[in-house]
Order: sequence, then C-alpha cells, then structure tokens
Amino acid sequence: MLPRLSALLLLGTALAAFGAPPPNTLTGEEKAGGWELLFDGTSTKGWHVIGQNSAGTPGWAATEGELQLRKPEGKTKTMGKDIVTDRDYSDFDLKWEWKISPAGNSGLKYNLPDKTKGVGCEYQMIDDQGHPDGKVKGGTHSTASLYDLIAPAPDAKAKPVGEWNESRVLVQGNHVIQWLNGVKSVEFDFGSEELKKLIATSKFKDTPGWGVKTSSPILLQDHGDEVSVRNMKIKPSGK
Repeated sequence: MLPRLSALLLLGTALAAFGAPPPNTLTGEEKAGGWELLFDGTSTKGWHVIGQNSAGTPGWAATEGELQLRKPEGKTKTMGKDIVTDRDYSDFDLKWEWKISPAGNSGLKYNLPDKTKGVGCEYQMIDDQGHPDGKVKGGTHSTASLYDLIAPAPDAKAKPVGEWNESRVLVQGNHVIQWLNGVKSVEFDFGSEELKKLIATSKFKDTPGWGVKTSSPILLQDHGDEVSVRNMKIKPSGK
C-alpha cells in the first residue's frame, strides 16, 4: 500500500475511534438532514471551470483527500482557473475546511449575478499576515470578510498558515451569515439599505445585480496561489 494512502486510512480509523467522521463523508444524521457532499474526496466530479460547458478542472485535483489548487511545475502562479459547481444554489447551508499557502490568497464565492463571471459575494480566504491584501481597507479584504464590503468580527480569527480552518455560509432568503472556526464573522441582508450603501463605495458599485439575491453556482477562486479544501458539504433549501 502506498505510504500516503496508508496514512490517510490510519487517520480515518483514528478519527472514527474518537467518534469523529473521516473527512469528505456524511454521517447518517447529516444524510437524513439533507446534507450533500460538494467534494467526494477522490475526484473533481460536480465541478467545472467557470464559463465552460465541458467538464475538467485544470490546476485543481483531488489529491490525498483534498481538493488542491497547485502551481504547474516551474511556474510561480497557478493557472488562473476559477471552478464552480455544476448545480446552482439559492438558499443553503454550506460548510467546508480550507488551508492557505504562505502569502496565499483565495476565496469562496456565491450569489454570482452573472454565472459566467467570477464576481459575487466572496468569503475571503487569505494569509492575513503574509499577503498585503489582508491588511487593507479596514479589514474588508481579510479572512472571513464579505470581500471589499464588511470586515469580519474581531474575534473571528484564522488559524496559522498550513492549518485547517472551518468555515460556514448560511443563506436563508435575503439573510446571510458567515462563520470562521465557530465564530460569526459577518451578517447582512440582500436588498437592505445598509448593504446598498456599502456596495456604492465598493469595487462592485458598477456591477449590475451585485448584492441582489439570486441562484448561482458556488465558486472556488484561483487567485494564483495554492490552496486546499476538504469536507465541503451543503444543505440546499427545502432539504
């Protein structure tokens, strides 16, 4: 047996022994509650490059139980290919784990006004200490922010680079809440006067439909830096 595969199996056994399910699986309770995996741990099934009808996720691969974005050999940047789910979502509860590379920058986006473009509400995933963007505009570019609009709560802290973070986005009607490692980071309402004012002073002020509730894919951003995602699961509305 390959050493890495053996290690993964041992990790799964250890987690099960302590009552925690292994990554990229659903418990019986989650299945009964309507949860679905967005990443099965072994393939990129259910994902494609945004704006393309064909399957395929160049730059992204299922490796060691992770959905990994990596730089091509000899290159300083990744391929710049954002990927999106094959399905659209409107109301949902979304949870995932992620870890960023040193000085890395990435994000998860939802509520895309144009399904063919990588612009929408972004849950920022970034090395706040190592990437300069993590320190600008009053924290609205830092981890767990609503990118460029709302800074995360002060006690919503990312773990050190290389460690797994737990994130969550809940969309119920026009109401949205984001969490980081169990702490609520951001809360807002689509269509609210408060959000409209924030949009008017953001980089999205001239983007038609930005911040208007819609149904769209979930997007993982390729910002040029390496990132890993796992344990990605969603409970769509009505489930």
